[in-house]
Amino acid sequence: MANPKIKSSAQIVKKSNATAGRKPAVKNLYSRADLEEIFRRFSIQRPEPKGELEHVNPFTLVVAVALSAQATDAGVNKATRALFAVADTPQKMLDLGEERIREYIKTIGLYRNKAKNVVALSQKLITDFGGEVPRTREELVTLPGVGRKTANVVLSMAFGQATMAVDTHIFRIANRLLLAPGKTPDEVEQRLMKIIPDEYLYHAHHWLILHGRYCCKARKPECERCVIADLCRSPEKTWDIPAPLVELPAQMIGANAAS
Repeated sequence: MANPKIKSSAQIVKKSNATAGRKPAVKNLYSRADLEEIFRRFSIQRPEPKGELEHVNPFTLVVAVALSAQATDAGVNKATRALFAVADTPQKMLDLGEERIREYIKTIGLYRNKAKNVVALSQKLITDFGGEVPRTREELVTLPGVGRKTANVVLSMAFGQATMAVDTHIFRIANRLLLAPGKTPDEVEQRLMKIIPDEYLYHAHHWLILHGRYCCKARKPECERCVIADLCRSPEKTWDIPAPLVELPAQMIGANAAS
């Protein structure tokens, strides 16, 4: 019987270096049937989920989403109602000017820098896009203050494209539920886009946000109110019986609901 070959230390190091850059495969704890059922229940609970940022057109949506970074939707809405009443186009926003914009949004965090970005993105829309909001992610992210998340929200809400905008709620939910764990929003986005059934993808972004905002809350998840409690794989879960699957009243989704 031949002696087994013993690998040299150089061979072991070489193999280690070759695999060091690879990311380990993430095992999905949810079967395809589980995923179908999770989003089916969300679709019954909220048949037509809506974003809670108030806007009147694609331009004001871009501005509202850009302003919402590190701020609540309710806080942004309170500031932008008056702003959008006088400036709902890039030119009107430029005419208003940075100083007056600051006065409208001074209750929002980082308002000085955000006011600069609103002026700059308005100018770029006029200069590069004829005053119209572009319809591609690649173009949207060239606007000052607009990142991938903002671009995805605009593509979804303004132009009806199926995207996954990973905000703090979705990032938390994806990791807490072990649904699509990832260290960065981009990783979570890629994994969610792979696992969410196609027929539910368009509304999935809002379903997950609203679930995180009103049920699977950051400080303490309200598992007894969760319609997917029996399917959830979160180690933080405290309840195994799903809540009654009924359509929620409109006010549960409205801008006046607590964030």
